[in-house]
Amino acid sequence: MNRIDYLMLSYARRPMKRGFLILLVASIAVSCFGQTRRTSLRAKVDSILSAKYNKVNYDTNYIGRPEGKLTLKLRTNISGSDYNVHRRISGAEGSSKLKTARMATLSIGASYKGISAGLSLNPASLSGRNKDYELNINAYGNRYGIDVIYQSSRTLSGPVTFNGKEVQLERGMADMQILIIDAYYAFNGRRFSYPAAFTQSFVQKRSAGSWLVGLTYLGGRIKTTDEKPSEASDLRIYTGHFAIGGGYGYNFVIGRHLLLHLSALPTLVIANRNNIEENGVRQDMDTKFPDFILTERLSVVYHFNKKYFAGATFVMSNTFLDDHRIDINYRKWRLRAFLGIRI
Repeated sequence: MNRIDYLMLSYARRPMKRGFLILLVASIAVSCFGQTRRTSLRAKVDSILSAKYNKVNYDTNYIGRPEGKLTLKLRTNISGSDYNVHRRISGAEGSSKLKTARMATLSIGASYKGISAGLSLNPASLSGRNKDYELNINAYGNRYGIDVIYQSSRTLSGPVTFNGKEVQLERGMADMQILIIDAYYAFNGRRFSYPAAFTQSFVQKRSAGSWLVGLTYLGGRIKTTDEKPSEASDLRIYTGHFAIGGGYGYNFVIGRHLLLHLSALPTLVIANRNNIEENGVRQDMDTKFPDFILTERLSVVYHFNKKYFAGATFVMSNTFLDDHRIDINYRKWRLRAFLGIRI
């Protein structure tokens, strides 16, 4: 019996090994088929992203796409907020001037054909000194965009005065939850680019500006905790505002490397549901005309060359709310510096 006949006979006498071989071949086939399908799906998704990314619906004399499909950025963020309240209730007056602790985070971000993701780290939260946190979602397009900011803080502190008596509110004595949603529409989106200034997914070639229309929602509450001083009232302030308005933004292209962006978007409050509760007694608040919310944006971007860039952005929301019994001014800001590379 030759070697080949012996091998065939050996496999015939051991059906378990033959079954194992069949299973192995089938598994390899299924794996290859699955890999082919995954490769095909990735190629299809990449094709859709490429078509959307390379679609030209803007004036290429003013706006263009940067070179490279992948953008990597190292960022540092500093943010904070102030909450000032002046109360006039039943002939008594009081005021509060509160601030949250400054929050500093380090983050890395990646953007591939307009789709971005990032990871942030707050060193202070690791040490336990500051457990405040923020969630920021930003989507900027040439025509329209949106900012969503959620802030949770227990580091509010500052003086609280009522009928001439002042109490110092320390960290942990009040809890604040705030949600801000800012959306814009740029009428001159063919020549003016918000993302060139804030996400660097476009490049502004020439100076251009645009009138803007915007929608703003700001809602949240502040309440005292069990850690407050015994002489202080149990207080909860709830605010909810919806506003619409218009503004203007401009991108200054200075030389071949520098971009400066300035914009202001005031929105007029058209609906609200505000109330204040003190020691279990609730009172609804009516706003007086005109109450408004102002969103301001600033950006500086410097392109060293087509591959490397650096810059800083600043975004701030201010509320100016006036009631016969209570005035509220809330200010939220974020400063971001970044260094990026395109591949």
